[in-house]
Amino acid sequence: MRDPYEVLGVSKTASEAEIKSAFRKLAKKHHPDQNAKDPKAKERFSEINGAYEIVGDKEKRQKFDRGEIGADGKPRFQGFEGFEGFAQRGARPGGSTRFRWSTSGGSDAFSAEDIIGDIFGNFSGFGRGGTAPGGAGAGAGARRTQTPRGEHVTATAAVTLEQLARGEKARVDLPTGRTVEVAIPPGTRPGKIIRLKGQGRANPLGGEPGDALVTVEFVSHPRFRVDGDTIRGDLDVGLDQAVLGGKVRVDTLEGPVTMNIPTHSSGGRTLRLKGKGLPKVAGGRGDLLLTLRIVLPENADPELDALMRKWREEGRYSTRESEEDA
Repeated sequence: MRDPYEVLGVSKTASEAEIKSAFRKLAKKHHPDQNAKDPKAKERFSEINGAYEIVGDKEKRQKFDRGEIGADGKPRFQGFEGFEGFAQRGARPGGSTRFRWSTSGGSDAFSAEDIIGDIFGNFSGFGRGGTAPGGAGAGAGARRTQTPRGEHVTATAAVTLEQLARGEKARVDLPTGRTVEVAIPPGTRPGKIIRLKGQGRANPLGGEPGDALVTVEFVSHPRFRVDGDTIRGDLDVGLDQAVLGGKVRVDTLEGPVTMNIPTHSSGGRTLRLKGKGLPKVAGGRGDLLLTLRIVLPENADPELDALMRKWREEGRYSTRESEEDA
């Protein structure tokens, strides 16, 4: 497997935040759901996820940097000095040759039978209570090994802004055929990946199942736009409401509320409804910002036309020079 730092495109001195940011960008770019026509997308996504499992975990990253584990997360052999030295360095009274390897910073001695059991344990049961060569079982010192986990799976959670505002869970259909409900943490942004432990594919060899990696995507809203924790939208008002002000009913993610329009409000003015946005990581809610759009009557109004004509003739009010006056 490739060096996890190389896979994520970061240096070995990168901060946790830099590593996390790089992972999110790559995971979103190479997500299989976003690259349905690319047969290698799943393989690249799996490699990216595997790299982040190493350097995105503080303890594993330290072990990898010290050379205790490899890019696949498995312990590396240490102090293994070559076959030519076994006859002299590994011989014990009675003729049993023993090797030494180091795991997790320490060292322990294992016979050749033990190592063979480690290599073939996942297939023949060595090291898991099975019979080792020569009839030696678990009681004879066969070393236990961890069976590889099952395959990770990917899925997408399509979440509405209303669900986020109400703190509702999202229903997700997994490739395994199972449907689960996923809690969406406050402060979630599109592209965030939520890991569901043990919800991936089972290992036919009996190990733990893999995980489900669920990418959160926001469903496009007909009225509102997302800006961090803030929600933005437009509010149509009549000319009389813009000039005279008054109370109007406006839609929010949790239903309609009454809002006050100040007098003499120009189009483009933005009004704020506090606490009507999306949930924040640290608690509380963002705001809803509504930009006023002045809407004139669909049908011509003679009285309004006459008033505006009088204003033009008197030069009472104009935002720009008219073509007739130019």
